[in-house]
Amino acid sequence: MRRVLVVDTSGAGKTTLAGRISARLGIEHVEIDALFHGPAWTPRPEFLDDVRTHPAREAWVTEWQYAAARPLLLERATLVVWLDLPLWLWLSRVVRRTVQRRWRRTELWNGNVEASLWRSFTEGIIRWAWRTRRKYDDLPAQLLTAGRGGLPLVRLRSRAEVEAWLATLPVPARE
Repeated sequence: MRRVLVVDTSGAGKTTLAGRISARLGIEHVEIDALFHGPAWTPRPEFLDDVRTHPAREAWVTEWQYAAARPLLLERATLVVWLDLPLWLWLSRVVRRTVQRRWRRTELWNGNVEASLWRSFTEGIIRWAWRTRRKYDDLPAQLLTAGRGGLPLVRLRSRAEVEAWLATLPVPARE
């Protein structure tokens, strides 16, 4: 478990889980959204260069997002963690998170903040999450098609499964 990809739709908790895996294993978490989003939500021109550098490292955890980045990350991954939560749970998470971030005007990446709630529901992150909710229903087949069918895959379908799996991870030895 040295190079871990966390997979699911927007708002399901990929970044939170990636951070927890990172902390538990004592390895770096690179938030891929932070690499992608430049000021005013524009894609950073250096994004793919950064992604190419990232998987070359010995150990990391990140989210499996962005079509152009997925093959680069998958090529070096040693484990895929599929956060396959029930619809009601991830939808409530993305709505709650978006509303909180908008209300608090929380800065995300490079000065960006969530769009208005109207825009978030009609053309922003909440709509995107809803439209892409079935994106990974066939994840094992997607990995097979990408030539990584033998890559270990952990599928977590509930909060309880997430917590139980995290508890099985080794804790790095303290020096």
